[in-house]
Amino acid sequence: MSFWEYLGNRHQQLLTDAYQHASVVFQCMVAATLLGVLIGVLAYRSDWGGSLATTAASSILTVPSLAMIGLLIPVVGLGVPPTVIALTLYGLLPIVRNAVVGLRGVDPSLVDAAKGIGMSRLTRLARVELPLAWPPILTGIRVSTQMLMGIAAIAAYASGPGLGNEIFRGIASLGSKNALNQVLAGTLGIIALALLFDAAYVLIGRLTIPRGIRV
Repeated sequence: MSFWEYLGNRHQQLLTDAYQHASVVFQCMVAATLLGVLIGVLAYRSDWGGSLATTAASSILTVPSLAMIGLLIPVVGLGVPPTVIALTLYGLLPIVRNAVVGLRGVDPSLVDAAKGIGMSRLTRLARVELPLAWPPILTGIRVSTQMLMGIAAIAAYASGPGLGNEIFRGIASLGSKNALNQVLAGTLGIIALALLFDAAYVLIGRLTIPRGIRV
């Protein structure tokens, strides 16, 4: 069976797997973004705090994905829970690091001016610092998403959702007539999703980042 015939016969299952893959990555990125920005906000004012946050997130990323999921299975079981926890943790580093760098890069004179007109600490953060730090934060989100697209395929090891199931089935049946088609379909599907997500981030950047800041 040719690759195109395989896609025609399996298109419904492939679309379902692709939707589940995109959905779990999107949800984990939302969680990682909220958690990563919060950590960045808490840590950026202190040198040791920023270093500690970045080092901790870096340490998580050094744990092999199979090992991470394997360690989570006895605690939370198979399926979606270990996938979500692992992907959220893996997505933290670029977001935390870029949030710290972006917030530290805000012009102090702008913060002082906002303080001078009576803005509270929280208001300055929400209306001045975070908007100016948004471009590097968005870059961190883009990098994290590309990472998680690939790492999410490992979730099939724990009966998780996504296109990784197609790849694992192909690897498990190497030598059969459709093994290569399964691996190829899963891999190309993940690449296509990564490109679609990145295009969406480019559009979000154009809509949310003023032209002067982009320049």
